[in-house]
Amino acid sequence: MSRLEPISHPVRKTTARKDDHLRINLAGEVTGEVSAGFESYRFEHLALPEIDLSDVSVSTSLFGKPMRAPILVSCMTGGTREAARLNAILAEVAQEVGLAMGLGSGRVLLENPRAPGLDVRGIAHDVPLLANLGAAQLNRGAGVDACRRLLDLTGADAMVLHLNPLQEALQPEGEPRFRGLLREIERLCSTLEAPVVVKEVGSGLAPDVVAALFAAGVAAVDVAGAGGTSWSEVERHRLSGVHERIALAFRSWGIPTAEAVSAARAVAGDRLVFASGGVRSGMDVAAALALGADVVGLAGPFIRAAAAGSDAAHELAVELTSVLRVVMFCVGARDLASFRAAPRLVHV
Repeated sequence: MSRLEPISHPVRKTTARKDDHLRINLAGEVTGEVSAGFESYRFEHLALPEIDLSDVSVSTSLFGKPMRAPILVSCMTGGTREAARLNAILAEVAQEVGLAMGLGSGRVLLENPRAPGLDVRGIAHDVPLLANLGAAQLNRGAGVDACRRLLDLTGADAMVLHLNPLQEALQPEGEPRFRGLLREIERLCSTLEAPVVVKEVGSGLAPDVVAALFAAGVAAVDVAGAGGTSWSEVERHRLSGVHERIALAFRSWGIPTAEAVSAARAVAGDRLVFASGGVRSGMDVAAALALGADVVGLAGPFIRAAAAGSDAAHELAVELTSVLRVVMFCVGARDLASFRAAPRLVHV
C-alpha cells in the first residue's frame, strides 16, 4: 500500500490551519474584486407558461443517488470541533431537503482517522456524498490507496480532487507542486472504483483544462470560478508585511463563474459540469443551470447559515430550491431537461 510522505509540520498545524480558514471565512470579507458574472443575465418572463407550478420538478440524480434539487452543499471544511458541528447541521439539511454534500479536504483524516467533522454518512444517509482531497497530494504519494481509504472512512460516493495552485503558492504551509499532476489524475481515474471529480477552489477552470481533465477520465468537473470565496484573500488574512501585499495583488485574479461554466459546457458535451463560486441566491442557481451546469454548489452561504443555526441553514436550502422552481415555472419548464433546452436566459 502506498503511503503519504512524511510532512514537515505536525498534524496539529493542519488542524490549526483549518481553524484559521473557518474563522476567517465566518468573520471576514473574503471575496475578491471579480464578480461571478450572474448579474449580467436575466430571464425573459413567460406570461403564459401553460403549466401549473405543481407540475414543476427540480429533481435529478448524481452518481446513482437521487437528489430533490440540483444543489450541492459544497466542499468547505472539516477536521476541527467547530467544523464537525457545522458539518452535522449541513448534513442534516442535505438529507432533509435532498441535496448533495461535499466534505472538506480529507488530508487531515488521512493523518488522523479520528479527526472530527468528516464522518457525516450517519446523518446524510442516502444523498450523494463527495470526499475531497487536494489534487497536489497525488504528487506526494497520496494515490489510489489513500483515496480508497478516504472513501471508506467517509462512505462517500465520489472522490473530489481540488486544484488550488494560487492558494498553495501564497499559503505559508503551501506545497505548490503541480508538475505531472494531470498524469497522476489520469492514473487515479483509470484505477479508482469510484467516480473522480476535479474542481478549482475559486479561480475557475479554463476550457482547455476542462477538456484535458475529461480526456484524462474524470467523471465531472466543478469550474469553481471567481466571485465567491477568494482563497488568496483568506490566506492574506493570515499574512503580514510583504507576504500580505503579494496576496493582495491577486484580488482580481480568476475566471468569473458564469463565464467558466458556459465555456466548460461548450467542451464537455454530455458530461457532468458543476458550477460553484459566487453563487449566492436561487436566481444565481437558476442562471448557472441555464448556462450549462448540471449541479450548482454553494459553500460560503451554507457555512454562514449553519453558523447561525440549523433553522437558518434549512431555510436557505428551501429558499434556493423554491426560487429555482418558480423561475422554471415562469419560463414554462416543467423539469430540468426542458429548462436547459429553453431557459429563456438573456445577456444584458
